[in-house]
Amino acid sequence: MRVLIVKVSALGDVVHALPVLAWLKSADPRMEIDWLVEESFAPLLDGHPLLRKVHRLRTKAWRKAGALAALRGAWGTIRELRAEGYDLVLDLQGNSKSGLFTGLCGAPQRFGFARDAVREWPNLLATNRRVPLSQGDFHISDRSLALGRAAVPGGVEVLPAGPLHVNDQALARVRQQLEALALAGKPVVVLHYGTTWGTKLWPLERWQELAARLCGELGIRPLLTWGNTEENAAAEAIGEACGGQAVIWPRGSLPELVALLDEADLVVGADTGPVHIAAALGTRTVSIFRVTDARRNGPRGEAHIRLQAPLDCSPCLRKSCPRDGECGRSITTDEVFSALRRLLRG
Repeated sequence: MRVLIVKVSALGDVVHALPVLAWLKSADPRMEIDWLVEESFAPLLDGHPLLRKVHRLRTKAWRKAGALAALRGAWGTIRELRAEGYDLVLDLQGNSKSGLFTGLCGAPQRFGFARDAVREWPNLLATNRRVPLSQGDFHISDRSLALGRAAVPGGVEVLPAGPLHVNDQALARVRQQLEALALAGKPVVVLHYGTTWGTKLWPLERWQELAARLCGELGIRPLLTWGNTEENAAAEAIGEACGGQAVIWPRGSLPELVALLDEADLVVGADTGPVHIAAALGTRTVSIFRVTDARRNGPRGEAHIRLQAPLDCSPCLRKSCPRDGECGRSITTDEVFSALRRLLRG
């Protein structure tokens, strides 16, 4: 059987969908599985031992080139998918864009979410097997697994996250860098300030306090990762707070970030891709949740501590809020440091 998974974005959401791979392969080891994903996230899946092929969407480049180029690009991808002769497609995204490729990929069986769980109603026009979610499918990974179970019964229950492939060359480069920084064999704690929404961020001054306590009380030099200019500036400010003892990790490729998080002993961040990648790799995490729901999105298991803002309105899913400052400060440095120390001791 040849299967296509459609989960095009975003980084954390792609990671949350990974358990479907293990389910499908355990149900039928001979199954050939491909994945359709946005080009920027494709390196996360390249070389994955459970995947045959990764198809890339170049949505950003198509839009820059204009409407006609976007139409040509989309049609080219549809032709590429149709040529594969898929028997089954799982639309784990549930929006209009994913529905376009699901509906036109040529697969006779097209599984998607039922009306109560689909993100955008036009997606319903693309699927012919719609799966309702139960109360037990609350976590985002379980929502994806619900489609896998419905489409291909008989799989084996899998770990709550992963599996995620680590590129050997990227891992070698990361280990060389850690050795050059005299960090090989020492506790590696990664702090990742950034995330996609401003209302998900933990205040910069709290990160500075946390980094200073890591250096001063535990003697650990934190590694600061970043993804854009604003996050780089934040990393520099956090580094200054611990007297230059922190390491601002150079921005590299996505496979190199995965390799670093695999080497780490602990990762601290908000509801953001690097935290979810770390969890899928089996690395311990402390995650900070404000407007999103830790029960739905957070890493699960004893190796992870999730801190939810204690306000009565949290989680609210708002991208702007008059209580933003109050919400950010409601999770204290003491709480995060205590969770971090507990996991390091454990």
